[in-house]
Amino acid sequence: MPISKWTAPLLVLTCAITSQVATQQTPAQEKEKKLKRSELPAAVQKAVDQESQGATIRGYSSETDNGQLVYEVEMRVRGHGRDVLIGADGSVLEIEVEVALDSLPAAVKAGLLQLAGSGKITKVESLSKRGVLVAYEAQVRTGAKRSEIQVGPDGKPLAHPE
Repeated sequence: MPISKWTAPLLVLTCAITSQVATQQTPAQEKEKKLKRSELPAAVQKAVDQESQGATIRGYSSETDNGQLVYEVEMRVRGHGRDVLIGADGSVLEIEVEVALDSLPAAVKAGLLQLAGSGKITKVESLSKRGVLVAYEAQVRTGAKRSEIQVGPDGKPLAHPE
């Protein structure tokens, strides 16, 4: 089989494109970076001290959220997960707290169960932004597929995800 004059240039181009794609990071990889406490800015460390009283710290990370550098602290409080998103200035931007499905207000539980359909709700978290409860989110497993659903504090589906 004869090799055309375009085979070598096409092979080089294909290798270059493949190499470029292989070295690019996915958005999740670009966003999150694991940190040690000592790498947190002083204002963030102070907020961590206030927010983590009585908790076991599981880890720290930084990420870019809407173009803004933020820090996340993962912790456990009385056996439940609690994640706190903190701005570089030390302001608490968002708190996610793991809650039991049966402890939710009836309308919220009903809304999540309706959205889950035939799927099984495996985890529920309350989501507060700047001190205000804005949503409840649940992880759902339907067969091998995993997804996330959200409802507002009133149990109704949200117009846009929080």
